[in-house]
Amino acid sequence: MPVPPDYIQKTAKKVLKDRATLPPSRQAGTRVGLARANQLARGDDIGLPILKRMRSYLSRARDNYDRAKAKGLNNKTSRAIQAYNLWGGPRALSWVNSQINKLES
Repeated sequence: MPVPPDYIQKTAKKVLKDRATLPPSRQAGTRVGLARANQLARGDDIGLPILKRMRSYLSRARDNYDRAKAKGLNNKTSRAIQAYNLWGGPRALSWVNSQINKLES
């Protein structure tokens, strides 16, 4: 099973750290998103079903992330960016797609 690369682990660790400094009203993420961030931050093996869930989320949430970034927002000022980074951030999508292709071939 693939292990998330360092840059994805770092993104997950940073967003978890940033999130912990915010009041609950400004913390983004569902239980699933938080579980994913912790899994990525630890460098756990990621199986094909999880990779497919990651691809689904990262693909559909990308526009919200991009709009927030275009406004100059970050983990602490945007719940959309915070939530997206819980799933590995923008660079995670290409890694996820490459891992799915490897595992399915």
